[in-house]
Amino acid sequence: MTDYYALFRPLLESGRAAYFVYQPAEHRVVYVSEAFQLITGDPAEHVNDDLPHLLKRLHPDDQQYLASQLEQAQFNQVLEGLELRMARSNGSTLWLSVNLCRVQGPDGQEYLTGSALDVTQGKENTLNLQKFGTKKNAVLEILSHDLAGPLQMLQQLTEQLELETQGNLSAHAQKMVSLMQRTCRDSVNMIHDFVDAEFMESSSVELNLTRTDLVVWVGLLLEEYQRSESLLHLQFNFVAPDYPVYVNIDIDKFHQVVNNLVSNAVKFTPDGGQITVRVELDNTLARVVVADTGVGIPAKYQPVLFDKFTKARRPGLRGEKTTGLGMSVIQTIVELHQGQITFTSTEGEGSTFVVDLPATTA
Repeated sequence: MTDYYALFRPLLESGRAAYFVYQPAEHRVVYVSEAFQLITGDPAEHVNDDLPHLLKRLHPDDQQYLASQLEQAQFNQVLEGLELRMARSNGSTLWLSVNLCRVQGPDGQEYLTGSALDVTQGKENTLNLQKFGTKKNAVLEILSHDLAGPLQMLQQLTEQLELETQGNLSAHAQKMVSLMQRTCRDSVNMIHDFVDAEFMESSSVELNLTRTDLVVWVGLLLEEYQRSESLLHLQFNFVAPDYPVYVNIDIDKFHQVVNNLVSNAVKFTPDGGQITVRVELDNTLARVVVADTGVGIPAKYQPVLFDKFTKARRPGLRGEKTTGLGMSVIQTIVELHQGQITFTSTEGEGSTFVVDLPATTA
């Protein structure tokens, strides 16, 4: 069996991944492949001289994360796909995908074997797509509100015109008023159907979990709402600690959760009201809170709020429609993340939704 190991030599020596064997007791690398130079720019034979400097360049949060993962790992357990950030000399960030395994060598000593692959380009592309998706979700909701609002007002004006004239309009004028009403109604429905379809489509796919700082990503979403305060006639507040709050989430899906909660708050908060989003860390729980000063949820609807096709579905204060599926889907996504969503609400005072997720080690 040992003879076959020689067949892996080209992969070890010529591949893009740097393979290594580290001896903790001696604090030294006993083997590293030539790909070490692709990652660090330094020859492989310099690895032990470079090691202290490389460890210092590792992001502080990732140092703690790596130490935690190794502490929990059993012998012969493979830790796959650990994403670690390392500062380059020019100030940019190098992203590494690292595999590790604690093993016992033939000499009875403990060794740490593994591989490291530079995934910076792919990670930066993914982060940019996620940032675009996060902003897109918020902008869609804001545009939905801004586009639908004037159409709903025009529809109400035509209805009032029809009421005040009491059938005294000519047949031609009545036909035009009816056309305006139908056009406004169909356009508003089309806008909301589009936003609902976007939400449902992105909620139905498999989770792709990534260690994520909630402070950064929730703050990014709230920025779009804060930029539109004058258009929405609402005040948006974001409250978060000055340190990261890490969780393992599917960024696209979880931001759909937060975005939908904020969107609902917009629908049921009168002009001049406030919507506050908080990120908190409570021992082992990461918490996102969305609170509004809106009209609240009637007591009779609160027990069935998360039911599919719930009777709690209501049009928004400005006529926004709802499919009744939103809160059910939100709860499903949260639970898929091993989390929990709860709420409190008082009619005439507002609602507060709380999402708790397992926090990860920095």
